[in-house]
Amino acid sequence: MVNAGDETAGNPEPCVVGVDFGTLSGRAVVVRVRDGAELGTAEHAYRHAVLDRELPDGTRLPPDWALQVPSDYVDVLRHAVPEALAAAGVRSEQVIGIGTDFTACTVLPVLADGTPLCELPEYTGRPHAYVKLWKHHAAQGQADRINALAAERKEPWLGRYGGKISSEWEFAKALQVLEEDPEIYHRTERWLEAADWIVWRLCGTYLRNACTAGYKGQYQDGAYPSSAYLAALNPAFADFVTGKLEHPIGALGAKAGHLTAEAAAWTGLPEGVAVCVGNVDAHVTAPAAGAVEPGQMVAIMGTSTCHVMSSDQHGTVPGMCGVVDGGILPGLWGYEAGQSGVGDIFGWFVRTGLPAAYAEQAAALGRDPHEHLTALAAGQRVGEHGLIALDWHSGNRSVLVDHDLSGAVVGLTLSTRPEDVYRALLEATAFGTRTVIDAFETSGVPVGELVVAGGLTKNALLMQIYADVIRRPLGVIGSTQGPALGAAMHAAVAAGAYPDIKAAARSMGKADRGVYRPDPDRAAAYDRLYEEYRLLHDYFGRGANDVMHRLRRIRAEASG
Repeated sequence: MVNAGDETAGNPEPCVVGVDFGTLSGRAVVVRVRDGAELGTAEHAYRHAVLDRELPDGTRLPPDWALQVPSDYVDVLRHAVPEALAAAGVRSEQVIGIGTDFTACTVLPVLADGTPLCELPEYTGRPHAYVKLWKHHAAQGQADRINALAAERKEPWLGRYGGKISSEWEFAKALQVLEEDPEIYHRTERWLEAADWIVWRLCGTYLRNACTAGYKGQYQDGAYPSSAYLAALNPAFADFVTGKLEHPIGALGAKAGHLTAEAAAWTGLPEGVAVCVGNVDAHVTAPAAGAVEPGQMVAIMGTSTCHVMSSDQHGTVPGMCGVVDGGILPGLWGYEAGQSGVGDIFGWFVRTGLPAAYAEQAAALGRDPHEHLTALAAGQRVGEHGLIALDWHSGNRSVLVDHDLSGAVVGLTLSTRPEDVYRALLEATAFGTRTVIDAFETSGVPVGELVVAGGLTKNALLMQIYADVIRRPLGVIGSTQGPALGAAMHAAVAAGAYPDIKAAARSMGKADRGVYRPDPDRAAAYDRLYEEYRLLHDYFGRGANDVMHRLRRIRAEASG
């Protein structure tokens, strides 16, 4: 929690609240409308975290599942918002609006009144009744069929997603419910994004936000995939759009409604203040980083990385997560790409690969394990460890769009040290980002600048590796709470303080440009390693050797 001290004492200036719902916690920030100053923040961890092994009642989950409990999101409103308000030292009546952002695609089945099915007593032990978190990858088989049929039928929307949609998205996850638990599917009266559910809880109005509808729901040019196409996938899926998904679309930065008395009691905010239409964590971060011009890509780096960029050029980028007209900023094409695992990969290695002696050394030096491994790895020359890794421990989002792929480290010997592997994993994620940028560039969508946001910006070695690998200066957002700041900025627009998000970004957004610059010698050395990465990328990812998929099937059979 951050306290603003006396900064706002006696200051009646209007403020807004942004709430960022992440993978493991929710963060609230109180922001001054005039200049984007962050006056107070607070964080609340989800009590149930991520359900990837079992449900709260002990029901076991298969591999590749990732669920959440929706009441954890409401708890963020009950705890983080009042705490942030107290830390800011502002009076509640100074707050003119609240905005939210969410991980995506994070979806849940509910009744017509918004009640999550997992809250019904008869369904507490049914996995498909719960929230499916963005990194729920158990619908890959459904995604494969969706893609194959769309390509066969030449569905016009497929090109807007680079030729493939992901198992992380709305249609694949819903089709999985239908085919694995038809009772839950038929009991579902609305299938909606958590981003829209939380806004519904705040203001009593359900609107689908334009961002998730476009990027995660294949909503293009005013329409979803047709009922004829859905029926060809599964006859019982024909009315999915008309019966469970279709709903009025709310524009980004628009007012969804006003804070209800119930939500006012949760948050400590005044009843009736503006509630902004929902949005996605990555996409709201672009204006928070001041990236409102064509070609300014923002990489939001945390457990995963999402790459978002607006452009005046429309192109089909292989493996992109979508291009949506006005999907990030009005008047520009908004692009999204990403990597499913980044910080999660580093965390996995620390949990599973850190020897006790290293943990003891780190503790003696007052470092956490990541800091210790980073310090050891920082002394190496590029290529000194003799390794190359593939950053697919959580599958590949872009450009291959295949969550049945898995991670790899090549070059291990008996002299390989933990810091060698750790640095190779850092580098692998940088190579993954370069792969994304190359896909944009070769598709006629230029990337002129990269600005980084998210928790991983604090790792200076990682940031320098990225600058060297991608051969571009790296900017860093001027906020530790980029998504929450972006949500607050959209709330300022919804409350009428700014005419649009670009105007809000000019006053409230912040980033330091060119903080990390590529070193020519290191960049040349990384070019050689990148070529090796690309060879492995295509060998394992484009069908030359399907061993990763075969191993996945063997694991599923053994777990069944």
